[in-house]
Amino acid sequence: MTATGDKPLSGRTMIMSGGSRGIGLEIAKRAGADGANVTLIAKTDQPHPKLPGTIHTAAAEIEAAGGTVLPFVGDIRVDESVAEAVRQTTERFGGIDIVVNNASAIDLSPTDALAMKKYDLMQDINCRGSFLLSKLCIPELRKSAAAGRNPHILTLSPPLNLDPKWAGSSLGYTIAKYGMSLTTLGLAEELKADGIGVNSLWPRTTIATAAVRNLLGGEEMVSTSRTPDIYADAAYLVLTAPAAETTGNFFIDDDVLAAHGITDLDKYRVTPGDGPLTTDLFL
Repeated sequence: MTATGDKPLSGRTMIMSGGSRGIGLEIAKRAGADGANVTLIAKTDQPHPKLPGTIHTAAAEIEAAGGTVLPFVGDIRVDESVAEAVRQTTERFGGIDIVVNNASAIDLSPTDALAMKKYDLMQDINCRGSFLLSKLCIPELRKSAAAGRNPHILTLSPPLNLDPKWAGSSLGYTIAKYGMSLTTLGLAEELKADGIGVNSLWPRTTIATAAVRNLLGGEEMVSTSRTPDIYADAAYLVLTAPAAETTGNFFIDDDVLAAHGITDLDKYRVTPGDGPLTTDLFL
């Protein structure tokens, strides 16, 4: 997995689901620093009472980093909305080289306590949304491959771990996240002959995001997490690797960094020191 050139994503076009905040925004800013074009498909048009940032503040941050942004206010659950985002991206930037399936909903409730409305939301955003965005971008990714532009699909989903512990503790969420991972497994095989890299990336530890703070463990879990920067740095290394040789993998963020000789991870800790970090789900 080797990046080439000083700014390998310069002039490349990335389309991402979500990205108003957190991990997705950091990945987009890292690409923007190379001079990439970035389309964000996100719903947060107005400030949210519990969540930082909107699609507009995110676009401003990516542009400040050096990128060119198409902020598309849309819903990853709606076919026509995603198709229009793909059309506008292609029209404005001339094609699509990178797809990042970042948008995700989470509810860790056990089966008897999980509302079917929430189950459907997780399936529609996580699994179906990743399938839909990837599917609609395949024609442009094939053109990117033919032009030697190193096309990638990167999905933020875990390794397919069939230890029943995970399904047994939060079945609805596990089905939704493993659906994203099955998209990676299948598309990597389906698109292998086209030279399109299809991979998943997951963090070793919890990442300090609004979801961790609001839904999982509050400030205490945030303090034993790493920052989104580690996910963004690992994603950048995957997306700049040769696509034809880097496909069908379920990468873990610190393994990707270690493969590039980056083993001092202290800078990614929310709280400096040697205390234990919280291992993420599915590992």
